[in-house]
Amino acid sequence: MRITKIDLYRAAMPMKTPFKVAIGTTTISQSIFARIHTDAGHIGVGEGNIFTPVVGETADSVWAIGPAAARALVGTDPLDIEARARQMRKLFPHNTTLRSALEIALWDILGKAANLPLFAVLGGRRRPVVTDNTAGLETPAVMAERALAFKARGFVAIKVKLGTDLATDLERMRLIREAVGPGFALRVDANQGWDRTTARAALKALAAFGPELVEQPVVRADIDGLAELRRGSTIPLMADESLFDEHDALRLVAAGACDYFNIKLAKAAGIWTALKINAIGEAAHIPCMVGCMTDAGIAISAAVHLASARENIVFADLDGADMLAVDPVAGGFGYGAGGELLPATGPGLGVEIDAAYLGGLPHQAVE
Repeated sequence: MRITKIDLYRAAMPMKTPFKVAIGTTTISQSIFARIHTDAGHIGVGEGNIFTPVVGETADSVWAIGPAAARALVGTDPLDIEARARQMRKLFPHNTTLRSALEIALWDILGKAANLPLFAVLGGRRRPVVTDNTAGLETPAVMAERALAFKARGFVAIKVKLGTDLATDLERMRLIREAVGPGFALRVDANQGWDRTTARAALKALAAFGPELVEQPVVRADIDGLAELRRGSTIPLMADESLFDEHDALRLVAAGACDYFNIKLAKAAGIWTALKINAIGEAAHIPCMVGCMTDAGIAISAAVHLASARENIVFADLDGADMLAVDPVAGGFGYGAGGELLPATGPGLGVEIDAAYLGGLPHQAVE
């Protein structure tokens, strides 16, 4: 089998409300969609959702370099995903979002060629994946109101975005805990917003509110600081922006820097590296989360298949598509009761992109 053509589409999807975290605000979710054609008639679809403060790519940069990445793949074997992933890593080492879009499409082709859903291709079974939903940065009262609304919708866990001044962050947590009640799962994410001193004080004070974990309290490069904070914390710590690939995973393990890994396909450049990160986590007794940016249904579907197929992935933060005013992707998964997600059982990802929607997007074709 050979790749004959790759279509790239640039999507700008309005959010229901602006989504603010400590390092940036998203009002329009931007993704690149890929459709990879083969001489066997299989077409794979992929998506990379772009959040510049984390990955360093912009919609313009992804759009500019996309054709070069596509040209490198045309004529090659789409089923040899190992070779394609290594090839893209060598040629485009800092373009993880773009590579993710293309690699997800290759996995979709593999599933379609095998007539198996992706979770089965990955050697796993179809099991429920329970996602949290996220209260982005707002005033404490607004965040408490949104947290209560998520609980009313049936979600059993809420990610709480913090990482600003400590007094306001603690007021956010106080009001949210009062709103949802004791025992309800709250996961704090500071998105690198604190320095070591503030993070140390925050971890001590946050313990009173019983969070399940605290994610990325300090800047991504401060692995020593993360390890120091972990040694003094009664709350488990999760690495996110400090973790892009398997080499980062090894550094975090060696430093004793975290209790959990957060794997995101846009950071890991796809499933190939995500599997490596999870394997390292499992060997080091570090359970994993699969997270997202503000992805539409293609990337979320890929993440749901991955999480379903690997038992060391015990957390999910896959609410991106729920934040969109309209998701142009159908199938792949569904948001069930309690935030439960189940992957599709059709071949590959089991998703379709609305053809009329694609027809209205900027388009590049490489043959």
